[in-house]
Amino acid sequence: MCGITGVYAFNEIGRIALIHLQQATQSLAHRGPDAQDSFIDYFVGMGHCRLSIIDLSAAANQPMSDESGRYVIVFNGEIYNYRALREHLKEMGYSFRTQSDTEVLLNAYRHWGKDCLHQLHGFFAFAIYDKEDKSLFLARDRFGIKPLYWYLDEDRFLFASELRAILHYGIEKKVNATALLAYLQLNYVPAPLSMLDAVQQLEPGHFILLRRREMTKKCYYAIAPQAATTPPPDYEKAQKTLRDLLEKSVAKRLIADVPVGTFLSGGIDSSIVSILAAQQGQKIQAFSVSFPENRFYDELPYAEAVARQYHMEHLVFELREYDMLHHIDHILAHFDEPFADSSAVAVYMISKQASCKVKAILSGDGADEVFGGYQKHLAEYYARRWASWAWLFALPYQISRHLPQHRGGFLPNKIRQFNRFVEGVRLTPQERYWRWACIAGYQQALQLLQPAFKEAQSLKSFEDLRLGYIQNISGYDLNEVLHADLRLVLPNDMLKKVDSMSMAHALEVRVPFLDHEVVEFAFSLPGSYKVSGGMRKRLLQDTFRELLPKMLYKRPKKGFEVPIAEWLRGPLRWRVEHEWLEEDFIQTQSIFDVHAVNQLKKQLFSNNPGDAHARLWALISFQVWWKKVFQS
Repeated sequence: MCGITGVYAFNEIGRIALIHLQQATQSLAHRGPDAQDSFIDYFVGMGHCRLSIIDLSAAANQPMSDESGRYVIVFNGEIYNYRALREHLKEMGYSFRTQSDTEVLLNAYRHWGKDCLHQLHGFFAFAIYDKEDKSLFLARDRFGIKPLYWYLDEDRFLFASELRAILHYGIEKKVNATALLAYLQLNYVPAPLSMLDAVQQLEPGHFILLRRREMTKKCYYAIAPQAATTPPPDYEKAQKTLRDLLEKSVAKRLIADVPVGTFLSGGIDSSIVSILAAQQGQKIQAFSVSFPENRFYDELPYAEAVARQYHMEHLVFELREYDMLHHIDHILAHFDEPFADSSAVAVYMISKQASCKVKAILSGDGADEVFGGYQKHLAEYYARRWASWAWLFALPYQISRHLPQHRGGFLPNKIRQFNRFVEGVRLTPQERYWRWACIAGYQQALQLLQPAFKEAQSLKSFEDLRLGYIQNISGYDLNEVLHADLRLVLPNDMLKKVDSMSMAHALEVRVPFLDHEVVEFAFSLPGSYKVSGGMRKRLLQDTFRELLPKMLYKRPKKGFEVPIAEWLRGPLRWRVEHEWLEEDFIQTQSIFDVHAVNQLKKQLFSNNPGDAHARLWALISFQVWWKKVFQS
C-alpha cells in the first residue's frame, strides 16, 4: 500500500506545479513510510511513498521504470496473481529485475496496454507514463478499494491518492455545492464528486488516458444490476462454489513478505475471513475492539468465541471515552475531505493498534453489500411484499413517531427502524432506496444551507447524480438494490473509511469478499439466495454455518458503531456548542443557516434525539475540514 501523486503539464505555466511535487508527495508519507522518491521528465512528474509488502528490497521502490526506460509507474495496491502473470510474461519474452508485483504490472501494461486491467486480480490505483508517446494512463480498481483523485485545467493535469496532496499544487479552492448537498444527506461525498469544485474522484472500474491535452475517461468494468437470466445453480451447489471461491480469495490475500493479520469484530463476515485464514495453516493474529463502558456496542464475546475455537492469537483494544477524547482531533483532521461515518473512530483506533504488530490485515468489508447484510435489505424484502398493506402501519406510526428514537438503546433503535420502514414502504423502489441510504432527507439538507448553496444548477446537478445511482432499481430483484450499494455505499463510505483510517497508520487492509470472482458469482444468483424468509446474507450464513460458533447466529446483527451520540451529548458538548458549531463563526462563514444548526443541537440534547447526532457529526467533520483547507 502506498501513496501516489503526479503532474502532467501542458505548457510552461503548468510546469510551475512541478515545484510542489516533493511537498505533495511528502503529504502522503503516512501512506508509505518505508521509502519516498520522485520522477521528473520536463513536463511530467510523479511521486511515490512506499509501504513495503511484497519484495522489500530497494530495487522495488517507485517510481519504477521498465528495462527500456520508456515507461514509468507509480502504483498503490496489490496484484495477487502477479506470480502467474510474471511467468506468462516471461514466456512472452519480458525480463524482470525484481520480485515485485509493481514490475509485473508495468510489463503487463507494456504487453496488453489498457487491456491489462482485465488480467489483474487485486486492488489498485496507478499511473503509467509513456515517455515516447507522451501519454499518461491512470486506473482505479473494479470496486474502488483504493482512492484516486484528479484535477484538470488549461495548464496541467494533477492526480493523487488523497485530496490533500492536490491542494499542495496551488489549485483554486471552492466548495462544490452539489457535493455538499449530497454529503448532508449521505454523510459522505459520492464519486465522481469531491468537496472541491475543481477536483474529481476517478470512479471505480474506470481509467483515464491523457495524451498532451486530449483526455479520455472510460469504464472498463461493470457488473449487471440484475441476476443473469440463465437458470442459477441449485442452492447447495451455490454454497459449494461460494466456499471454494472464498477460500481461494483468502489464500491469495495472505500472500506477503510481511506478517498478515485479521480484523475480528465478532460479526459473521470478519469471523468467516478470520476462520478461513486460520485454516490456511498460518498462525493468525486477530484484532478486535471492545467498548467496556457501553455494552450495547460491544461484540467482544462473539469475537472471543471465534478466536478461542480456532486458536488464534487474539489482541483486544478497549476503546474508552478517554481514548476517543485524546484522538478525536487527529481523526477529524486526517480525513482529506468531509466524512461523517462515526465508526471511523473505531477503525482508526484498531488500525493504530494493529499497525504495531502487522503491516497487512484482512477484513470482512464488502459482504453486506454483495450478499445482502444490512437491515435495509431485509426491509426492502418486506416492503415489496407488504406494499399493498401499507395502510395498516398508519395508526402505529402516528404513535411511534412521537416516541424516543435513536441508535443508543434496543427499544429506541427498534422504534427508529420501524419509523424509517413505514416512511419508505409507500415510496417507489428508487425513492425508497435513496431514502434508506440517507441520514437526512433532501429538504432537511436544504434547510441547513444558505441561499447561495441552493442555486438551480446545483440542485439539477444533484438530481442527475442521484438518478445515476438509482436508475437501475425497478423493483424486479433485490440484486438491483445490492448493485446500487456496490456503486454508492461501498466505495464512498465503507472503503473510503477503511482506507483513510488504516492508511493513517500505514496499515494495508485486504478485502477477500471483494475478489471480483466472488462478486461476479454472487451477482449471478437471484436475490432470494441472499435475503429470504427474514434472513439476511442467507447464502453466506448457510455456507459457513458449520464453521461458526452457534452463538453468532443467536443474536441480532450490529453494525460496527461507536457511541457517538453519548459522546456528543456528554464530554464533547462544550466543543459542539462553543468550538465546532459556534454561532458567530457559522454566520461569518456564510454556508450554513444558523437557526437550522441550532435546532439540530437542540434536538441532540433533547429526550428524543433521533439521528441528530449523525447530522451534527457531519457538520462537525465539514467545519474541521473547511478550516483546515480555507483558513490554514
